[in-house]
Amino acid sequence: MPEALKTYVRIVDAFNRRVGRIIMYGVFVMMGILLYSSLSKSMFLPAHWTLEMAQFVMAGYYLLGGAYSLQLDSHVRMDLLYGRWSPKTKALVDVITIMMLFVYLFFLLWGGVSSTAYALQYGETSYSSWSPYMAPIKIIMVVGIVLTFLQATSIFIKDLAVAMGRPIA
Repeated sequence: MPEALKTYVRIVDAFNRRVGRIIMYGVFVMMGILLYSSLSKSMFLPAHWTLEMAQFVMAGYYLLGGAYSLQLDSHVRMDLLYGRWSPKTKALVDVITIMMLFVYLFFLLWGGVSSTAYALQYGETSYSSWSPYMAPIKIIMVVGIVLTFLQATSIFIKDLAVAMGRPIA
């Protein structure tokens, strides 16, 4: 494989690893928000923002953590035949199936950019009583999709190298 592709793989993998390691603590932020919500409902005036904020934190958690999950190969996979195949056969099948992921991510990105542009242009807010601006979570959505696309490209390059018999170390 050309050195430029190896460098791309190293940079994308390192970046997504760092982002994923930071984002995985988002679950504690969400738990804190939900704990505050429970306490505020039982002890004093309930906060209106807690449930929606917890939803935003959770959305950011799985959108920004998706690339790291893809990197760790921790997505759900039906392993009826796959586990018995050789590494080269697995890599060849992954090269073919990742093309479908690229199509899926392209349409997600297209819709995400369109939705984010709308939110920014018109100052879109939620229909809840709290009524927060939607642009920040939509920007996070687009960033998460881009990171997942970059990670999928890195995995594609690595699988292609394995399928060709020249794995990237």
